[in-house]
Amino acid sequence: QVQLVESGGGLVQPGGSLRLSCAASGIIFTINGMGWYRQAPGKQRELVAVISRAGTTDFADSVEGRFTISRDNAKNMVYLQMNSLRPEDTAVYYCNADAYSASGSRYEYWGQGTQVTVSS
Repeated sequence: QVQLVESGGGLVQPGGSLRLSCAASGIIFTINGMGWYRQAPGKQRELVAVISRAGTTDFADSVEGRFTISRDNAKNMVYLQMNSLRPEDTAVYYCNADAYSASGSRYEYWGQGTQVTVSS
């Protein structure tokens, strides 16, 4: 029943922008961190950006200053605003959520991914 559903991916020109959204549902435990990861062909999956429930953010060096991450705690949604996109940003982007039980047990969830292609 647990789902992380991404939307907003697509084809954009270099220098363009995209906004990715991720909605989490069916998670009965409290979500702490949410974030975005990406994997390009032939590359390892890498962190793009994460945001804690308190709003603390971290970004990959390659996207610092170009991407922003935000979340709506009440709706269990996370967003990734991508500006000044470059061809090297082309990848499948995955939404991630970390949830915790009252006893501190951790549960990690992943979306199916959405393709972002930056090309002229």
